[in-house]
Amino acid sequence: MPSFVLKTNLARSAIPKDFVTETSKLIADILGKPEGYVCVCVEADLLMSYGGTDAPCCIINLLSIGKLGLEENKSHTAAICEHVKKHLNIPADRLYVNFHDMARQDVGRDGTTFAR
Repeated sequence: MPSFVLKTNLARSAIPKDFVTETSKLIADILGKPEGYVCVCVEADLLMSYGGTDAPCCIINLLSIGKLGLEENKSHTAAICEHVKKHLNIPADRLYVNFHDMARQDVGRDGTTFAR
């Protein structure tokens, strides 16, 4: 059920066509979850400022049931920052990654929740 939402001030035309699919693979890999459950959303062309400037930046929310924590998040952040720099050319010091460890009962899918 991992959900990855990236909001950026980059123009939509600056987002590579394969960014969403490549990000889906990355999230499945770093979290050790089946890619069939991963959802990736990119919102571009937003009015954003980071550090008082409108230079390229982004904010990321990563939600998952488990696989998040103190040490894991350090590793996840490094992988995500590298990925965003490589594909979007946004430096690691121009983004935040917010992690949300979700309870099974708080995530719905297929007419029920993961708590079943």
